[in-house]
Amino acid sequence: MKTDRPWGKAVVIGGSYAGLVTARVLADYFTEVVLVERDAVDEDTGTHPGAPQGYHAHAMLAKGGEILERLFPGLRKELQDAGAPVFDYGEGIDFLLPVGLAPRKRTGVRIQTFTRDELERRLRRKVLALPEVRLMPSTPCTGLTRDPSGRVSGVTCRPLGGDPADIPADLVVDASGRTSALTDWLDGMGISVPPKRTVKAKVTYTSMNFDRPEESHPGHPDFYLAYQMLFAPRVPRAGALLAVERNRWTCSLFAFQDQPPTDDKGYLAFAESLDNPRLAEQIGRRTVQEPTYRYTNVDNQWRLYHTVKDWPDRLIALGDAVCVFNPVYGQGLTVAAMEAEQLHRMLARHSHSRRLDGLAGDFQKKLGRLLIGPWTLATNSDLMWNPDRQPLAARFAHWYNTRLFHTAVKDAAVWAKFVRVVNMVASPALLFHPAVALKVLTTTTTLHPRRRHPAPGTHRT
Repeated sequence: MKTDRPWGKAVVIGGSYAGLVTARVLADYFTEVVLVERDAVDEDTGTHPGAPQGYHAHAMLAKGGEILERLFPGLRKELQDAGAPVFDYGEGIDFLLPVGLAPRKRTGVRIQTFTRDELERRLRRKVLALPEVRLMPSTPCTGLTRDPSGRVSGVTCRPLGGDPADIPADLVVDASGRTSALTDWLDGMGISVPPKRTVKAKVTYTSMNFDRPEESHPGHPDFYLAYQMLFAPRVPRAGALLAVERNRWTCSLFAFQDQPPTDDKGYLAFAESLDNPRLAEQIGRRTVQEPTYRYTNVDNQWRLYHTVKDWPDRLIALGDAVCVFNPVYGQGLTVAAMEAEQLHRMLARHSHSRRLDGLAGDFQKKLGRLLIGPWTLATNSDLMWNPDRQPLAARFAHWYNTRLFHTAVKDAAVWAKFVRVVNMVASPALLFHPAVALKVLTTTTTLHPRRRHPAPGTHRT
């Protein structure tokens, strides 16, 4: 264990993806990093009960992939060697927009597809191999401790089958996910937190993994990802089919106010009801499959910690413990990586003075600013499903995006710019550049006939 770190001990509550990436960052600045995880996990654990969304399709946007490669050099190659393909977003995706197919042209944006299970297992092994990191599995946290000055000084936990114990820390990070109890703990300290913002998504996911031909096999399709996006109000059913490691597909079918079936016949029938036939084609060819899972807890939720005036020092919250997005937009993994990178930059600055005081509150404020973009993208889209609650900003975004899609299906250069923005490697302002806006505002829009979807709650047989 290195002793040249500026600070002593950090505690991370939660040992899933956000906690692991954060622990990697903290290991550069703390002599000891303790990962406290309520589930019984070890270095070979991938998906676990505390992260039930792990069974469903996950997107690692280009920005997130770049950050992970900086934090874990060689990770992309390691995943690729396991069979997780790396490809150009334009060339490798059969992407059905609400108005037609996106151009299959090179965009210069490279992504990689894999299961959350594989990613988390490999990250966990790498993080636990760091000499600074120690894992405490099967250990729920029950609260925080504070010193006489009011700073957070550690956590209280109760190992399963053991006695309650306090773990002192110079910094505590809550990365415990959407079930975080931090708001209640703060309330118990007399610190009030504004009510969280919630935008209902009303979307259900049903997912399975199944066999995929070898890439060299003539039966392998000419894509690594087939996608049909949800789009209010005309496209209430959608799905994503991702090529993942060990010659498998991960398929997630999703629907607004409907539940894609979990039985084999119904699952295929639902896929056949989509306008992108690629998903049903591959599902119909499967010979080996894994269990099917359903996930319904997809509402957007934002705990407004950045607005708390008396935020306690030495306490940080990030990941889903702060903000949860409807996963249909594929932002969660990348945003958590961006948050960890932001923490890395701030710790680097504070390390010169070796002072942690003031960092926590500043971090939460910066996090609040970071989240505005992805939150706006997710919620503006979800708000359009509700005809009685459509703010002006959401209506404008929907109107502009519709015209943008009509432009993109005919103009590969516009599509490439959209891809850069979606992958968070370019600012959304790029889509409002005069050269783009002129094309968008002057494009001809024609509604294409779509398949007639069954009424919510039914599926074709």
